[in-house]
Amino acid sequence: MASRGTDHYKTLGVEKKASQEEIKKAYRKLARQYHPDTNKDAGAEERFKAISEAYDILGDPEKRKKYDRGGSMFGGAQSPFGGGASGGGAGAGADFGSFSDILSGIFNTGGGRVRTKPATERGQDLETSVTLSFEQALAGAQVPVSVATHSACTTCRGSGARPGTSPKVCPVCNGRGVEAQGQGVFSVTRPCSRCNGSGTVIEEPCGTCGGEGRLREMKRYRVNIPKGVREGSRIRLAGKGEAGLRGGPPGDLYVVTHVTESDVFKPKGDHLEVEVPITVAEALGGAEVEVPTLHGTKKLRVAPGTKHGTVQRLRGEGAPVLGGKGNGDLHYRFVIELPSSLNDEQKAAVEQLSKVMNGNPRERILRAAGAR
Repeated sequence: MASRGTDHYKTLGVEKKASQEEIKKAYRKLARQYHPDTNKDAGAEERFKAISEAYDILGDPEKRKKYDRGGSMFGGAQSPFGGGASGGGAGAGADFGSFSDILSGIFNTGGGRVRTKPATERGQDLETSVTLSFEQALAGAQVPVSVATHSACTTCRGSGARPGTSPKVCPVCNGRGVEAQGQGVFSVTRPCSRCNGSGTVIEEPCGTCGGEGRLREMKRYRVNIPKGVREGSRIRLAGKGEAGLRGGPPGDLYVVTHVTESDVFKPKGDHLEVEVPITVAEALGGAEVEVPTLHGTKKLRVAPGTKHGTVQRLRGEGAPVLGGKGNGDLHYRFVIELPSSLNDEQKAAVEQLSKVMNGNPRERILRAAGAR
């Protein structure tokens, strides 16, 4: 949990008015910089945990709203079990419901149906990233990842209560999770101030987790990266996210791939493109040229009169398509290279060529424009 006085905006290096996308970009940049798998400096792991904790709150719009309302006290002011470790009280981070929830309680005498927090809550999904070489993205790989997360407390098995005890029905709301304020017709329901809407309280909190049912720790995994991943592919690890609250199921972990660019093969959707330089003579007279493939080289025929930018395709010779859908194609784009300077022999050859080449290639566009 965040300590009192923690400024999560400062931790991520963003302004309070930063957009969700700016917060996400800042988190990714810092997570890469301080990731314990790549940064072995003393304190890098603790810094990574602080960054992850800040993003856990600011990356979730609802949590961010509560944090902004409560400032730096959010996350450290109250246990999510209300009457557990903190001894009760709604606290700065309590959720009093939307305005429509309050209005729905007007004229409620306590006998109607009201909403309470679920007994258990699913853990949040997490996201981390991994950088792969071009070759790893093609062939697939097994890579290590580390992520700061909440895991279920092994002492209380996620319940938050001391072993041998269990959460009790809240004596204030009798398990309903809400209480009425006011009298008679003008009563308004709100989340219970003792249990914070859960309907239960922990009278004897677990000594290990302080009643939260979870502990913050660094988890390390070996992730199987399938062949054919691209820049920004997301790989889901089911159940490897945050532990749930009050014994709820865990969330998932998503691993986002970043692929180092190849100097030769450029991704174009499901296909790869290679730029092949050819000479003026090869473009005019045709030639057979050697080109690289993913598994060696091949000979391609350059047809006489090939234009700059002409593309030749080799079907099924490209990168694997993610999901086992075969391979993409290899596209070879011919680029006519012109020398920046000519020697006397080359100048003479060009002059001789200009004499035998007939016609003005710009005549057509001049005529179309009405200039002829």
